[in-house]
Amino acid sequence: MSRYNPKETEAKWQRAWDEADCFHVADAPGAEDTRPKYYVLEMFPYPSGRIHMGHVRNYSIGDVIARYKRARGFNVMHPMGWDAFGLPAENAAAERRIHPAQWTYDNIATMRGQLKKMGLSIDWAREFATCDPEYYAHQQAIFLDFLESGLVYRKESWVNWDPVDHTVLANEQVIDGRGWRSGALIERRRLSQWFFRITAFSEELLSALDSLERWPEKVRLMQRNWIGRSEGAKAHFEIVGRDEAIEVFTTRPDTLYGASFCALSPHHPLTAELAEKNPELAAFVAECDRLGTSEEAIETAEKRGYDTGLKVRHPLDPDWELPVYVANFVLMDYGTGAIFACPAHDQRDLDFARKYDLPVTPVVLPPDADAASFDVGDEAYVGEGTIFNSHFLDGLPVEEAKRKVIERLEALGKGEGRVQFRLRDWGVSRQRYWGCPIPVIHCPSCGAVPVPREQLPLRLPEDVSFDKPGNPLVHHPTWKQASCPKCGGTAERDTDTMDTFVDSSWYFARFCSPRDENRPLNPAAVDHWLPVDQYIGGIEHAILHLLYSRFFTRALKQTGHLGLEEPFAGLFTQGMIGHETYRDAEGRWFSPDEVVAGDDGQLRGPEGQAVTRGRVEKMSKSKRNTVDPERIIGTYGADTARWFMLSDSPPEREMEWTDAGIEGAWRFTQRLWRLVAESLPLLPPFGTPAPAEIQGPALDLRRQVHKTIHDISVDIEAFHFNKAVARIYELTNAISAFKGRDEAGLWVLREACETLARLVAPMMPHLAEELWARLGGEDLLARAPWPEADPALARDEVVVIAVQINGKLRAKLEQPRDAKRDSLEAAALADPAVAKHLEGRSPRKVIVVPNRIVNVVV
Repeated sequence: MSRYNPKETEAKWQRAWDEADCFHVADAPGAEDTRPKYYVLEMFPYPSGRIHMGHVRNYSIGDVIARYKRARGFNVMHPMGWDAFGLPAENAAAERRIHPAQWTYDNIATMRGQLKKMGLSIDWAREFATCDPEYYAHQQAIFLDFLESGLVYRKESWVNWDPVDHTVLANEQVIDGRGWRSGALIERRRLSQWFFRITAFSEELLSALDSLERWPEKVRLMQRNWIGRSEGAKAHFEIVGRDEAIEVFTTRPDTLYGASFCALSPHHPLTAELAEKNPELAAFVAECDRLGTSEEAIETAEKRGYDTGLKVRHPLDPDWELPVYVANFVLMDYGTGAIFACPAHDQRDLDFARKYDLPVTPVVLPPDADAASFDVGDEAYVGEGTIFNSHFLDGLPVEEAKRKVIERLEALGKGEGRVQFRLRDWGVSRQRYWGCPIPVIHCPSCGAVPVPREQLPLRLPEDVSFDKPGNPLVHHPTWKQASCPKCGGTAERDTDTMDTFVDSSWYFARFCSPRDENRPLNPAAVDHWLPVDQYIGGIEHAILHLLYSRFFTRALKQTGHLGLEEPFAGLFTQGMIGHETYRDAEGRWFSPDEVVAGDDGQLRGPEGQAVTRGRVEKMSKSKRNTVDPERIIGTYGADTARWFMLSDSPPEREMEWTDAGIEGAWRFTQRLWRLVAESLPLLPPFGTPAPAEIQGPALDLRRQVHKTIHDISVDIEAFHFNKAVARIYELTNAISAFKGRDEAGLWVLREACETLARLVAPMMPHLAEELWARLGGEDLLARAPWPEADPALARDEVVVIAVQINGKLRAKLEQPRDAKRDSLEAAALADPAVAKHLEGRSPRKVIVVPNRIVNVVV
């Protein structure tokens, strides 16, 4: 018998699906289409040039859901596009001396072909790239809508500057003080930037997380922490000798009587004023600007400060004066850019106080500590306790002391209760070419003027050079030259482009009506399809992309484009794929294909050098432990690759790629093929009515078939794909072992083979389609309904009964379903383990819950 040939079969069925237009849906289905909608979407890829195994896993997961839901009667939209702007294209243009557009679109063509070989049930008619002028024209229109509604503004601010990529980065794009792409140490600069007013939605972005029940709790927690709601007080410290005060926000107003000093950010307006006349302070500020910008970098750096010579009055005691420092650990973009320090109860403040010999007064007394002797050494006390050394607050618990202090500050006119958020507005200006141009013209007379809408898209110029560092739009001889739309005078276009995270913050909505030329979003289409029912992607996007998309959806609602606030009803975050690593003594990495084992068992590289096998790590080009999906698909077929991706481990966990694993998946592909092919000559014709009576082994197999239908349906709904795979293995074993060859047995064998093909269809669609056709199935399996489990057949006929004695589990019994109470009681009392624990005592009472538990009370 011939082996299954995936190369021929997969191409054949991909053509058949395309010709039948199986996966296309209307933008706004009419009333005659009564199917419930289901929108499944994987995070769209950056067109780097080749897909990797992470893509294979991600899109395999999404495709299982799309095919399953389609079979369950849903009208499924499953689109694909390209997150196509960004610095890698500019870097490639500079290195290869080609235009970024050519590099990008060539890569898209390559990756599109690779993804199509996976047999994904995608509506390719909806495809677009974010670098298409037809896409970014609408993004520019949205920018103008946000500008008109006050959700976009421009200000001069301190920014994170990447000296390698020559661009500004948002706080979220600075990882451990380094640029998220270049890895360069970030510098602080002051530039005029465009901002999205994401903080206008801080409270609702936070509170709405509770409604996202189908999101991983880890992602919701990460967003809660990033938004960072803090309750506290704003206190006014009057500057001695000046008619002004320093405003301080604190989450610990209860510790005000432990104040030792006040500290300003290096970028506080008062710092700037003082530095103009003080070269030493100016030099200190410049030194602070060279410190990493991340909170981790600031927390781990040595705490340093500069004494300004200023004094401030304590807000609760005007006779108490505190020194004012400029400190390298105070952030301008949190709170007010100024703090009061209570060293006894904040480690950062304590380190600073010890360095500069400042007072340390404890004001929170730990439980069981002695107020007369309690002192703070090198470690601040941050636990619970009662307030002491604090006048009218003495003896109060911390939370009550906070309320009392706020009441006193408000009564004195020296402060007020305040809620503060860690979240900051989103700076979206980027100093690069390959991005969406910001549709604004700067006029010396009129200021920043929007580009007229009829002139959109404001296109990128094609004749650009990447010979000079920095933004090619700035160096272009003519592009930035413009006339002011208001006064007609000479003006300049904004040469910044938008952060690429803007592109990905609304693409999911554009997929609903991607060919609408007149508006960014078609109301009927977005009202029908949104929210995305199931979104799939990596947890590394928990803060950047997912939070920005939630903001963007609210902003689109405020500007009349959408009627909802949350873009993604369900979110699934898949795990990474790892592979063994190999390295020689000089630290060079080798791919698995380059490593061989010698006769002595020593691993050796291509030049015979000794190589050490390292731990399994995330696949990466730098460690050379990647596996080429195209080679795998070319060798084993897309279905085998998909099957291994889905079978190895729960999809939310990391998985290890192994040659043995893919070989095992390939063997199973061939086994399925043989099982059905060998059964075909025996089977009655397709559509043969069920026999009047089915008994014995045939009934047992039929029960397993229907139980498998039920269980796999539950597994797929819960993303337990590896469990579904295990059940298919079990059913395959049962069919292989079945020997019934009478009329009833052969009818059940046909039902089992047909069901097997239908159940594997979401995971191995090409093989399933071929099996279905050979079994005589009518129409394409891709359009066939999901098999329905007969409840009477699907239920377990034997159930496990727990037996407890006085509430403690002592035994488990296998009993027939719906067994009578007296027989369950008798079986429980007769069990040797139960009898042993009874020790001859007679039960006072026996409580029986049918099909579940027997509780013996003695």
